[in-house]
Amino acid sequence: MSGDAEAPRLTVLGAGTMGLGITSLVVGHGIPVTVVEVDEAKAGRTRAAVTERLRMAQLMGALPAGRPQGELTVTASLADGRNATAVVEAVTEDTPTKAKVLEAVAGLTGARVPLISNTSSIPIDELAGHIADPARLVGTHFMNPPYLIPTVEVIRGPRTGEAVMTAVTDLLRALERKPVIVGDGPGFVTSRVLHPMINDAIRVVQEGTATVEAVDVLMRDCLGHRTGPLRTADLIGLDNLADSLRVLQLRTGDARCAPCELLLKKVRDGHLGRKSGRGFYAYGKELA
Repeated sequence: MSGDAEAPRLTVLGAGTMGLGITSLVVGHGIPVTVVEVDEAKAGRTRAAVTERLRMAQLMGALPAGRPQGELTVTASLADGRNATAVVEAVTEDTPTKAKVLEAVAGLTGARVPLISNTSSIPIDELAGHIADPARLVGTHFMNPPYLIPTVEVIRGPRTGEAVMTAVTDLLRALERKPVIVGDGPGFVTSRVLHPMINDAIRVVQEGTATVEAVDVLMRDCLGHRTGPLRTADLIGLDNLADSLRVLQLRTGDARCAPCELLLKKVRDGHLGRKSGRGFYAYGKELA
């Protein structure tokens, strides 16, 4: 958001799982959102997907009751989002892709507009090097689904400016989220700890030591993991998990982060988790 009293209006880049979740959270709090999505199929599903997420969030009491929803605009043109008070980039977890859209949107928006990269693993300073004013860039790592999980990991890069930090934390509090600020580095805190652990859990299944269900029951009932690592993997998206692990392996040299073969096979087979209807578990229908 800009530093004045201008009413917030967000642009969200990307209508994948996280883009849709963030959009639903923001629209549900009465803030207008412009979603930029160049994939026609994804763009065509965006309104219905946001409506379904809002319905679920309201049924679960996760969004304010009786509050008018923010206006939703869906477009393929980045220029249509240039009047935003903040931009949230939520495209695929790939450095060149993120860098390209961040560079483009930085040139279209005002100098005081924060650029927020929603990433699970890519260092913020690595992305900041692709924009003219690196002080504008800050990282967030919303958990999926954003409207149910109220805590957000906020990543302050070495060049992130104080005004941007204030703006993003103010925005998150307006969305009734709790920002937890961490330093920069591959995977930050949550992914650096969680994703190798999930990879190990998948490897245990791959080696035949235990079933998917046994791993999750043990981790949930004995160690307090809320859903179990493999059901969590399905919620993250197995393709997103594999991408994040590759980033971690490349940037840390930790061999434990190399995506195991069972994970890669599921991605090759299109079994991506909840969003495809099947991953380590079957969900009965494809989710947008």
